[in-house]
Amino acid sequence: MVQIETRRSPPVTGGSGQGAAPDWHALSVAQAFAHIDSSPAGLSASEAEARLGLHGPNRIPEPRPPGPLRRFLQQFHNVLIYVLIASAIGAALMQHLKDALVIMVVVMVNALAGFIQEGRAERALAGIRRMLDPNASVLRDGLRMTVPADEVVPGDVVLLEAGDRVPADLRLFRTSNFRVEEAALTGEAVAVDKGIRPNDPGASLGDRTAMAFCGTLVAAGSAQGGAVATGGATELGRISDLVAEVRRPPTPLVRQMNHFARQLTIVVAVLAAMTFGLAYWIRGYDAAEAFMIIVGLAVAMIPEGLPAVMTIALSIGVGRMAARRALIRHMPAVETLGSVSVICSDKTGTLTRNEMTVTSVVLSSGVVAIGGTGYAPTGDVALPGANGRGADWSILTRMAAAAALCNDARIEQTDEGWAPHGDPMEAALIALAGKIEAASAEPAPQARRLAEIPFDARHRYMATLHQLADGDRQIFLKGAPERVLGMCARQLGTQGEGPLDQDYWTSAVNQLARGGHRVLALAVRRAGPGAPELKPSDVERDMVLLGVVGIIDPPRDEARAAILECREAGISVKMITGDHAATAIAISRQLGLSDDPRVISGHDLARLGDDELVGVAQEAVVFARTSPSDKLRLVRALQSAGHVVAMTGDGVNDAPALKQADVGVAMGLRGTEAAKAAAQMVLVDDNFASIVAAVREGRTVYDNLKKVISMVLPTNGGETGALVVALAFGFVLPITPIQILWVNMITGVALELTLAFERPEAGAMRRPPRPRTEPLLTGALWWQVLYVSAIFVAGTTGVFFWALERGGSLEHARTLVVNTLVVMQVFYLFSVRYIHGASITWTGVLGTPAILIGVAVVVLAQVALTYAPWFNSAFGTEPLSFFEGAVVIGLGVTTLLATELEKAARGRVLNSPRRSASGGRSRVA
Repeated sequence: MVQIETRRSPPVTGGSGQGAAPDWHALSVAQAFAHIDSSPAGLSASEAEARLGLHGPNRIPEPRPPGPLRRFLQQFHNVLIYVLIASAIGAALMQHLKDALVIMVVVMVNALAGFIQEGRAERALAGIRRMLDPNASVLRDGLRMTVPADEVVPGDVVLLEAGDRVPADLRLFRTSNFRVEEAALTGEAVAVDKGIRPNDPGASLGDRTAMAFCGTLVAAGSAQGGAVATGGATELGRISDLVAEVRRPPTPLVRQMNHFARQLTIVVAVLAAMTFGLAYWIRGYDAAEAFMIIVGLAVAMIPEGLPAVMTIALSIGVGRMAARRALIRHMPAVETLGSVSVICSDKTGTLTRNEMTVTSVVLSSGVVAIGGTGYAPTGDVALPGANGRGADWSILTRMAAAAALCNDARIEQTDEGWAPHGDPMEAALIALAGKIEAASAEPAPQARRLAEIPFDARHRYMATLHQLADGDRQIFLKGAPERVLGMCARQLGTQGEGPLDQDYWTSAVNQLARGGHRVLALAVRRAGPGAPELKPSDVERDMVLLGVVGIIDPPRDEARAAILECREAGISVKMITGDHAATAIAISRQLGLSDDPRVISGHDLARLGDDELVGVAQEAVVFARTSPSDKLRLVRALQSAGHVVAMTGDGVNDAPALKQADVGVAMGLRGTEAAKAAAQMVLVDDNFASIVAAVREGRTVYDNLKKVISMVLPTNGGETGALVVALAFGFVLPITPIQILWVNMITGVALELTLAFERPEAGAMRRPPRPRTEPLLTGALWWQVLYVSAIFVAGTTGVFFWALERGGSLEHARTLVVNTLVVMQVFYLFSVRYIHGASITWTGVLGTPAILIGVAVVVLAQVALTYAPWFNSAFGTEPLSFFEGAVVIGLGVTTLLATELEKAARGRVLNSPRRSASGGRSRVA
């Protein structure tokens, strides 16, 4: 034991506010205690109090979140919202208080929806803080005592036992069968064996076996360690710093809507100025009348209902995703999923089942394939090239006994299936024994354990002494293959015991390891009639090797199909895991990520500059042994290359990358609170296939938003165009501002809103993701807006003059214009339902229930507007004849035919051989 005098001088490193810390894992125990100015005897109470005052409490720093008022006001920080507020002010100045009220109600509803859905307090750091236990066991004045975890200071000696949460980063100096679950911090799927020997200075976080890290959970054994870092200086604290530093980028939809709003603002401003000049200087209107005209034009042009429809469309997407077991915390993430071009996925539990399973047993005569999944003791057992159950089966039954008896785990059948209790790898061995012993959850129940040697990282095996039902006493052994092979002199074969074939077993072990398996060897030896005790000398020689088993966390069946669907959709899937490279490569091949995946380790990433990383991040498919900062850098590198990135994760180590990603996806079953709080979407079933289903839903939401815009802008363009044409040619306005408001309200509520309920179009997942920089208003959509607006202007202006020429009154002509405008929109609605080249079909004509309800509401509303006396008085309308109604319907049919013919012609151009040969978007690896 190293004894160092305790002094009042502060430790060199370890607490918050200090300089760069040394590589604690690479220091010897004596060097580590010298750095923290302590000893294995711990601190005195007075020294601990002084250090607490110097370094502060052992807590993760908590940033001050924005207040509710600020978060609410942030919902108005959007150019489109500014335009809408300006339009409301203009309407109020024009004495159209109803118009102004409707617009402001839309603005407030949109802000409240955003405040409720998005304005939750940041909880990622709170989730990390909840990982700290309230108490810790330390040595003070040479005595063991329990203190609040936030009073642990650098230099304290902390005592750990199974079930404890590690309160600080510790340099271990005494361990006994000590294993720690670090999945939340490193992504390692199984508990890690810990020891006291220094590690290589360049070891990754998951390979620092001389350290126990703050927030991890003790799985087995006991240990003592010196606290070398507390609070924000711990690895957990560094992750919290990364989370705090990350500023979530705006979603593609938000960027596009801002760009669209700026475009619309410029168009409205330019057109308003031109209209005012035309009215005031050329047509002789006075200033007040000219101003009223341009305010009416602004009301006609601005799609005041678009934010509400967008919010409703996103809300519908949230509901549909919830039905697919994906919960959305941030509404715009619904649409962002539709533009994802890269999915960075964790391996364990997302792409794999998170259930350790024995898939192969190697005997001296060959390989036995083991069927079944999970921990159920059922599955096929395929013997190597044999018919029936002969000598091989006899060896298998011996292996079943060894697997079941040299074991501290158990499996239990629950309502949700078979569940493990204890180490997952040991539970997999229990399931294997059950498969061999006819679906038994308790193989060899009559055997009685007399003694044991627990597993320890130093000797890397476990041994038990049992008395069997027939009175025979046998020693069973399991452990690391290279260790067990060195303890065996013979092997069990079909002809009985024979010399150990070292080359055969080494080759078998290497082959299993290359396939991503974790390998264990099983051995047996008959024990003498002596005392019921077991010593290392009893097992370290003369054991008889039974065979080796290959254990793997198998890929999810549905994940393979989902990855294939991603590839068809032009989405690259990358595996980012804390597991070892060999395991990651094997799983990636089985999943179909790549036939020859390029693998990059966290150690390799650390040597790459940011510019180099961009290219590597796009080319590589598997990233193994990665740290939290590695994951964050990878996401940023992919984003800098123009990709929209979805990132999955479940641990604290994933939180920074989850927050940085365009869509952070946390696991609902096994995810930490920190991961869920940093993410925008939570998977209820931890299933990768649910992500792909959510991507499909996201593409549908975006398509529906495009359909709404394709519906809104031509309508507004038709109204605006009719006003501008009338002003330009000097005739009376064909539609009044209040009639424009009626059309906008009726079509916005009853028609445009129905498009938010549309189902996916055919081939939604066979289209490549849209580029990150693609504007909401593409060239094709601009053309469609202009084309359809021209049809609307021609139809409304034509019917207006036709009514006047037939001797009708101005009110009668305007009634025809209002009905024509609405009916043309009804027929155009059926065309705009298909925006990806498909022409309308009879199924499309029949429509969805939402479409049919919307059309019925419009028809009833227009009948009331046209024939009800109160509406006639309020809106300046007059009844129409049957013949006039038929003309209006004819114009609607003409609109549908004209738009469908244009769509067909555009589709032929886009699908021409020359266009197809030159098109296509490059994909990331």
